[in-house]
Amino acid sequence: MSLSLSQVSLSYPDGDAGRVHAVDQVSLHVPAGTVTALTGPSGCGKSSVLAVAGTLIQPDSGVVSIDGVDVGELREAQRAQVRRDQIGFVFQNDNLLPDLTVIEQLLLVAHLRGQRPARHRAEAHDLLDRVGLGGQADKLPRQLSGGMRQRVNIARALMGPRSVLLIDEPTSALDQARGRDIVELIVGLCHERDLAALLVTHDLATLNVGGAGGVDALVHMLDGRLEQDALVS
Repeated sequence: MSLSLSQVSLSYPDGDAGRVHAVDQVSLHVPAGTVTALTGPSGCGKSSVLAVAGTLIQPDSGVVSIDGVDVGELREAQRAQVRRDQIGFVFQNDNLLPDLTVIEQLLLVAHLRGQRPARHRAEAHDLLDRVGLGGQADKLPRQLSGGMRQRVNIARALMGPRSVLLIDEPTSALDQARGRDIVELIVGLCHERDLAALLVTHDLATLNVGGAGGVDALVHMLDGRLEQDALVS
């Protein structure tokens, strides 16, 4: 279970100016059981890297591999299946459905896969226990704090046999202490489940690179390029 980007480039049309290079020859390897944080100023291309890694956008050039499979060689229906079955997304906004309970948010994932949600209830309860929400299964999103909703978001992303976890600014709406708790939770779950995780963030204070509960690697991005790759063993 790993995520690799090799010489990936992505550009967008920009009127008379030609094209803007959002991602420029980016190569990045995230081994199984590790969390790599991708940082940089707004507009530097971080979200574009996440979208390419999640097969939401096809790059202009380069290779994206998940578990050694070049997803660019797959048909769109096959890429959709990869997104559904192998990639978990943790969004900046929790995007919880307001009229579903916490447990129903997780069971919806099984339903969207064409599976019987009832068969996955034990898995859902186990994940809620792991993220510290075992007693909140029947609550609605409006009854939860921001940090609790983000924990539901994380648990939902982990439903099923995931290989890759892609995380977009998970601490942006939280104070620093709760932000550190969320990063530590993500790191612990990814290590435990042998997931390859790419975490986009501005919040360097929560990362604790290489420390207890901290991310395994820190990569800085500027103007579409990787400026620094400090892999911590």
